[in-house]
Amino acid sequence: MDRVLIVDDEKNIRITLAQALSSLSVEVDTAEDGEQALKKVDEHRFAIILLDLRMPGIDGMEVLRRLRDDRPEIPVIIITAHGNIESAVEAMKLGAIEFLPKPFVPEEIRTLVSRVLDRHKLATDEAQDYASCFELAKRCIAERHLDAATEHLRRAIGVDPERPEAFNLLGVIHELHGEQAEAMKNYRVAYHTDATYKPASENMRRAGSMDKHKTPISIGNLRDSQDKN
Repeated sequence: MDRVLIVDDEKNIRITLAQALSSLSVEVDTAEDGEQALKKVDEHRFAIILLDLRMPGIDGMEVLRRLRDDRPEIPVIIITAHGNIESAVEAMKLGAIEFLPKPFVPEEIRTLVSRVLDRHKLATDEAQDYASCFELAKRCIAERHLDAATEHLRRAIGVDPERPEAFNLLGVIHELHGEQAEAMKNYRVAYHTDATYKPASENMRRAGSMDKHKTPISIGNLRDSQDKN
């Protein structure tokens, strides 16, 4: 059974998340701060970590840094009540694969965790359709295999060039490489492919702003596209 670690200094949040995941076939463990979380990671194998960024003592960013060095294979979902995460791009580089803003609803938690768990069980040779290629690309980003992620995204675009998610995520990869012009180009393509796709418009606005560090990078996810279908 997959084991999930919830790391948050607020007891009510830990309880809410644990209850939300109770219907899934996972074993839930919790930690109230970064120090306790790192100790549990040393003692157990976790399939996924839900991590709050702002905690006393060792905060979420420091936990991400240590996981990058010691356990980079564990996917991490950032939980935060702070929409203006100044270090969003840095968090991506450190292995964060999703951002989950507070407040949230139980179904949102279950869907996200299930999708990430499925993504990390997906074999490369199974990725043939758009959704599988896109999910595999996000897994590769979390594992810092950016070249492989780019290949999967280009395969997704080849399957369906009329969808914006892959173009937007290509823009994110270019930003991680420090290639702002190429990033903006892909954000524009994503936007013109579907002007209602919010992550693309948010990234265009952020990347084109002089005050870039006050708005988080928006990687988007398949839920955005699934809601339209």
